[in-house]
Amino acid sequence: MMPSGSVISSVESVKWLCCRILDLGFNINMRKIPLLIIIALLVWAGQASAERLAVGVDKANIRSGPGTNHDVLWSVGQYYPVNVLKKSGEWCKIRDFEGDDGWIYRSLLKKIPTVIVKMPLVNVRQGPGTDTKILFQAEKGVSFKRLGKKEGWFKIQHADGEVGWIHKSLVWGY
Repeated sequence: MMPSGSVISSVESVKWLCCRILDLGFNINMRKIPLLIIIALLVWAGQASAERLAVGVDKANIRSGPGTNHDVLWSVGQYYPVNVLKKSGEWCKIRDFEGDDGWIYRSLLKKIPTVIVKMPLVNVRQGPGTDTKILFQAEKGVSFKRLGKKEGWFKIQHADGEVGWIHKSLVWGY
């Protein structure tokens, strides 16, 4: 199966493609290998160039196209992280943590380090470790501003001001 997803798996995708070409026994002239490598790197660079931004306002609409005349697909709150795939005027085509695509007005996005819960229910703790007190729980889709990190844990802050620590394996967006 071909890998997919983040920048790291984009590199894996290039490796996978090269291995499949060799495994399948394609009759490739050795002089064409540098050209294939250049093409693979260009594909990887395009995937790796997605800019990570976050919603910087209390509420933003994600639309089906670049303009207010397009349907609202869903709405998101402050600190919602997205990958910007493409820009069209003042609009950005984005992809979220679930792989859903939509369009958002550019001025609603900011360069803020954020994360979003990707598991059904997680504990937010007083400190970086499972031996610290649970302050509150967060459901899948709740986003936070990232304030710091320590040994695989992120110090986070919700838009309502609550602060705590969450393990990086439970979130997307860092």
